[in-house]
Amino acid sequence: MTLDIITPDRKVFSGEVSAVTFPGSQGQFQVLNDHAALVSTLAKGPIVVQSAAGQQTFTVDGGVVEVLQNKVLVLAEAVVA
Repeated sequence: MTLDIITPDRKVFSGEVSAVTFPGSQGQFQVLNDHAALVSTLAKGPIVVQSAAGQQTFTVDGGVVEVLQNKVLVLAEAVVA
């Protein structure tokens, strides 16, 4: 699946991933390939990305995530890599 992490001023990450863990406002959750469509708000915390290149972590100050047909879009208020 593809993941894009975007802030108001830049694109932080774009690429193929196998799993992503999010700090949801109601608790942590993970998205895998072929996940059901969803939209969720994000709390301040880490987004953990699993890809062929390994694991990366991005800390967000909140935002929104949309999952639709193996495309994950994160609109974050701010990101610290």
